[in-house]
Amino acid sequence: MKITFMGAGSSIFVKNVLGDSMMCDPLKDAEFALYDIDPVRLEESRTIIQYLNEAIAGGKAKVTTFLGVENRKNALRNANFVINAIQVGGYEPSTVIDFEIPKKYGLRQTIGDTLGIGGIFRALRTIPVVADFAKDMEEVCPNAWLLNYTNPMAMLTGYLQKHTGVKTVGLCHSVQVCTSRLLDALGMEEYQGNTIEKIAGINHMAWLLSLTDKQGNDLYPEIRRRAKIKNATEKHTDMVRFDYIDKLGHYCTESSEHNAEYNPFYIKQGREDLIEKFNIPLDEYPRRCIRNINNWAANRDALLKGEGLQHERSREYASRIMEAMVTGVPYMIGGNVQNNGLITNLPKEACVEVPCVVDDRGVTPTFVGELPLQLAAMNAANVYPQLLTIEAAHTGKKEFVYQAAMMDPLTGAQLSTDEIVSMCDELINAHNNSGFPVCVK
Repeated sequence: MKITFMGAGSSIFVKNVLGDSMMCDPLKDAEFALYDIDPVRLEESRTIIQYLNEAIAGGKAKVTTFLGVENRKNALRNANFVINAIQVGGYEPSTVIDFEIPKKYGLRQTIGDTLGIGGIFRALRTIPVVADFAKDMEEVCPNAWLLNYTNPMAMLTGYLQKHTGVKTVGLCHSVQVCTSRLLDALGMEEYQGNTIEKIAGINHMAWLLSLTDKQGNDLYPEIRRRAKIKNATEKHTDMVRFDYIDKLGHYCTESSEHNAEYNPFYIKQGREDLIEKFNIPLDEYPRRCIRNINNWAANRDALLKGEGLQHERSREYASRIMEAMVTGVPYMIGGNVQNNGLITNLPKEACVEVPCVVDDRGVTPTFVGELPLQLAAMNAANVYPQLLTIEAAHTGKKEFVYQAAMMDPLTGAQLSTDEIVSMCDELINAHNNSGFPVCVK
């Protein structure tokens, strides 16, 4: 068994996913192949994973490292599973470019990793890299499953499913905690572990379509009542999604700081009252990047000595997917797959997030049917910019970049078509001169 981790310089995420894997009997004696382009971060991750190997798996696993593009095929060769968690361009220069140039045009963002102008350009610099991964996989591990954690999830996974031959599913962190966090936030903890949920839509905007207790009682009327009161009476960090509950009738999977920028409703030029009212953290992702960099610097030395290095199996899907495929014991996930009629009122080419059964046959998506019309409309407003971005990456044509940005709900609400073209040209030039180019000229 060989599990290859692409982007292994993300040491904490590597620890979580591979630590989970080492806690599974069918996986703990696998070869864990770590691949990255940064030699320092790669060695740091190797050190941490080797400590976990001794502590969790009794030293049964084999930990190998592969540095640089010239060793990529060897990292992938004969892999059974490939986990993708790369970030092309990192905080500097790429994220800084994605935030600072749009600001010149009056366009503000919160996260910029999924949709919006930041999500579009993150896709345009990342798709060529994952396309190269897929090409190598088709040659050296054609039967492997690619488990994609990299954002923008729908664009990358959608590209891989439409334009490559690899078996792939996109994985997020938010589906499996959506219900529990909502119940906690509304003081409904007594229902924890006693609910039946249905979640479907698109990545970062999949909808909690229904929620009952195990006796069949609908919990949504009380959720709607409490959410409306909470938004009216206190400032908190989930006000956008609670407004979704009030105005659209349903909660969604990803956080309010994300969802604030997936629509034209909350971030508007000259409307600081809305920023205040919905407690929207503009420029949150750059702050988060700096915080994570500082936290790693503060804890790195202790972790590299194995001090306080402990692990409990997380809620991440990766190890559970691999375990289910190896053992044949079914496991349910919320996976990102090509629609092909699973959600009947979204385009068949869309990458959708739906319940999937995982076992030794692979990933089998389940049929959802129609979403409530208002939820399908919200999803569709995100899907079409995603599809246009995929087309831009596939063809290399700038007009698809312009059109993706024009159709993006937030960008289109703020800027004219000429301003969008000018901003996109400036972003293309800046990225292409940064060392981390996008796939258009």
